[in-house]
Amino acid sequence: MASSADPGAPLEAAYRKYWDEKVKAYGKASIEGTDLKKYAVAEAYTQAETEVKALKAKGLVATGKPVLAPTVTSVDTARKTPQGSLTDCTDISRWELVKQSSGQAVTLPKGRLTKYVTKVAAEKWYGHWVIVKVTPEDQAC
Repeated sequence: MASSADPGAPLEAAYRKYWDEKVKAYGKASIEGTDLKKYAVAEAYTQAETEVKALKAKGLVATGKPVLAPTVTSVDTARKTPQGSLTDCTDISRWELVKQSSGQAVTLPKGRLTKYVTKVAAEKWYGHWVIVKVTPEDQAC
């Protein structure tokens, strides 16, 4: 873990918490009982909520979890609302969709990216970092 002198460390920590809560939500196809709202706002929250509702509608949940490798690319704390960004190599190969009723794995398209670049925008609201926008890129890493 980075020292507290690293201005990017709290931003990376918030991103990892966002994923922890997203994994919980995907694991039960519901954001109820998760702290997703604490770490995701605006577009990032809406996107996760939409994805979870789509899983629920299809009777699917996700097992396992993605492997993250985030790098903080900018932190600007001089602004009225501090902003930051990071780039992640998100590896979802160990995060599998299964049918909620049977636990049977869902076959996903061959050739889909399971390790890809993700661009992340964050802001500091009320003293803590929140994830504002998460953009998966169509680019392997």
